[in-house]
Amino acid sequence: MIVAFKFTFTALLKISETILFLATQRGKDKTICPSEVARKLSPNAWRTYMKEIRKEAFDLRDAGRIVITQKGNEVSGREVVGPIRIQIK
Repeated sequence: MIVAFKFTFTALLKISETILFLATQRGKDKTICPSEVARKLSPNAWRTYMKEIRKEAFDLRDAGRIVITQKGNEVSGREVVGPIRIQIK
């Protein structure tokens, strides 16, 4: 059974804050994985957050707060398939 979750504004803000916190903590020369954010928010149900974390990461990238990379290269679009990494700007 697939369960759909609707995230509130507060939950989305928490996701963005966690992305920025972890990326800043890691430093400008290193990256974080979106799953690290999910595990920080919900260790037992982290997979539930993955789609929304990616969306929020792209929103933060569009706002100029972070860089999103794939295989070491910065990505510009939102239609990215496969693993991504997040880096603070």
